[in-house]
Amino acid sequence: MSVTLDGIAARLAAERLEVLGGFAATAEEGLPVGTRTLLLIGPAEPGFWAHFTAGPEWNDDAPDPVDRWSRRVIGRLACDLGAKALFPFGGPPWHPFYQWALRCGTAWESPVRLLVHARQGLFFSARGALALKEVVEMPEAGRPPCESCTQPCLTACPAGALTGAGYDVPACHTFLDTPGGRDCLTGGCLVRRACPVSQSYARLAEQSAYHMGQFHT
Repeated sequence: MSVTLDGIAARLAAERLEVLGGFAATAEEGLPVGTRTLLLIGPAEPGFWAHFTAGPEWNDDAPDPVDRWSRRVIGRLACDLGAKALFPFGGPPWHPFYQWALRCGTAWESPVRLLVHARQGLFFSARGALALKEVVEMPEAGRPPCESCTQPCLTACPAGALTGAGYDVPACHTFLDTPGGRDCLTGGCLVRRACPVSQSYARLAEQSAYHMGQFHT
């Protein structure tokens, strides 16, 4: 079976997923034996959240529905392709998804140090990765959008928890417990929403609210 980027993209589209980037792998990178290409997989908007919430994992009242859905869907595709599915959850050990994203040339470290993606902005979300035994040609790397941006992310956090110095997680949680944190909890992180690339990406507020709720439990 011939494995191509277009073919994989078509399979992913049926599940409202997309290839976020990829790179040629080497034997020294700690990936499964025989891996020649690593592809990062994430939600494709518009449409992902409605598709996911119509599935069995969202409706069975068991914990971690997004992770379980990701294992089922990406795992099945990996089996069909003769690949290995890897996930950013389920550790330790934890796979280095942050470093993998930087290798792809489609995601970069933002001014607030969160990953910023060429299409998703600060809403970057990898649900898994495919370790392929085939060489899959990837598009040329792009340029970081932050280079030509006024970088509103640096001043968007009302708690001062996300800055160029990094992420003060305790300060974020403290703020979310106040009335002022309500907007972040119901609409998503204001820093992520401030990114101009994020604003052009059709992620629903209810999806962001779900993830914020999981983060702040």
